[in-house]
Amino acid sequence: MQHRIIVLGAGYAGAVAAGRLAKRLHQEDVAITLVNAEPDFVERVRMHQLAVGQELKPRLFNDMFAGTGVVLKLAKVTGVDVDRRTVAVLDADDGAEELEYDTLVYALGSGWNNQAVPGTAEHAHEIAGRPGALRLRARLARLDAGQPVVVVGGGLTGLEAATEIAEARPDLDVALVARGGFGDWLSPKGRQHLWKVFDKLGITVHEHTAVTGVETDRVTTDGSKSVPASVTVWTTGFAVHPIAKATALEVTGTGQIVVDGSMRSVSHQDVYAIGDAALVMGPGDKPLRMSCASGIPTAWQAADSIAARLTSGKLPSAPLRYFNQCISLGRREGLIQYVTADDRAVRAALTGRIAAVYKELVCKGAAWGVANPTLGMPIRRRRVVQERAQAGSAVRARV
Repeated sequence: MQHRIIVLGAGYAGAVAAGRLAKRLHQEDVAITLVNAEPDFVERVRMHQLAVGQELKPRLFNDMFAGTGVVLKLAKVTGVDVDRRTVAVLDADDGAEELEYDTLVYALGSGWNNQAVPGTAEHAHEIAGRPGALRLRARLARLDAGQPVVVVGGGLTGLEAATEIAEARPDLDVALVARGGFGDWLSPKGRQHLWKVFDKLGITVHEHTAVTGVETDRVTTDGSKSVPASVTVWTTGFAVHPIAKATALEVTGTGQIVVDGSMRSVSHQDVYAIGDAALVMGPGDKPLRMSCASGIPTAWQAADSIAARLTSGKLPSAPLRYFNQCISLGRREGLIQYVTADDRAVRAALTGRIAAVYKELVCKGAAWGVANPTLGMPIRRRRVVQERAQAGSAVRARV
C-alpha cells in the first residue's frame, strides 16, 4: 500500500509543499493528493493588480504538476475528522465525498477579515482572493472621475492597494485610513519614501484614525467624523479558514493550528499545518506574520520533515527568519525595507524604480517556486529504506 498524503489548499504554501513532497518521495511509495477548489494557481500577492484591470498569467495546476505524481482533486473542503483521519469534500461532479489519509498537510490559508466593523460585510470590498479582486475591479470600472475611493488599513496590503488604484486611475480621489501612524514600523528612510510616493500620487492619508463603520457613501471614524467613499476597500488583516477550529486539533483563539518546529500539530502527529493556517514561532519567540514570505519556508519545512520521518532521515534544522519586506507602490515605485530576523526594520531600505523591479522579481520568483519546489534542495541523492508497519512496504526518498 502507498502512504496517502493529502494536502489541503493550493496557495503558495500548499502547492509548494505538494511539489516538494513529490520530489522528495518516490511515486510507488506515496500517493499525494492536492485538494483545491480552483484548477489554477492564484497569485495572491498580485490581487491589487487584478483589481485595477491588469491581466495575470494563468498557471494551471495540471501543467505545473505534470509528471510529478501529484493528483489534483478539484473540490471544496467541507470538514476534517482528525480522529478518523478523513477529509470531507464537495465537488461539482461527484458531490460529497470522503478522502482518507495517512498524513495530512493543512494549508487552507486565510481570507478576508472584516473585524466585525458594522457595514463592512455589506458595503466594503476586499482583495484577499480572486473573487473579491474581480468584484472590486468591476466596481472601479464604473466609477466616474472625481469619485472618492477609501482604502482602510495601513499595512502592506493597504499600501499596495491604495498606490495601485491611484496610479491606474489618477482621475479618482484616493485616500487611505490607518489606525496607527503611517508606515510607523518602517525605517526613517522607508517612511520618507512612502510619504513621497503618496504625495506624488495625490493620495490623502488619515493616520491615527480608527474606522467605526462603513456606509454606502462614506466611512465613519472615531470622533464621529466621516470620510467620503464611493468605494471602500477593507485591508485590515486576514482571518484563517474556520475548518481547523471545528476539529479536535489544538488551535489558537483565532483558529490557527499550533505546531512544533517541524510544522507538525502538537496534538495530532499525522497532521502538519503550514502558511497562514499555522501558528509558527520564529526568531525571538515571535509568531510569523501571515504572508507569502512566511508560507513558503513553512511549506519547505513541513515537506522535508514528512519525508525525513517517512524515511528515517534527519529532520530539517534551517531557521525560519525574515530578510526584508517588499512593497510595491504602483508599477513604477517600490520599497524594500530590510529587517532583522524577527521582522524589525533596520536603517537600510531600497526605494524607487529599482525597488519596484526587485519586488516584481520576488513575485515572479514566488510563482516560479510553486512550479519548481526543489529550489535550494541538495543535488546529492541518497536512498533510505524504512519498513512501514501499516503498509508493510518500503518508503524511499530523495534527500
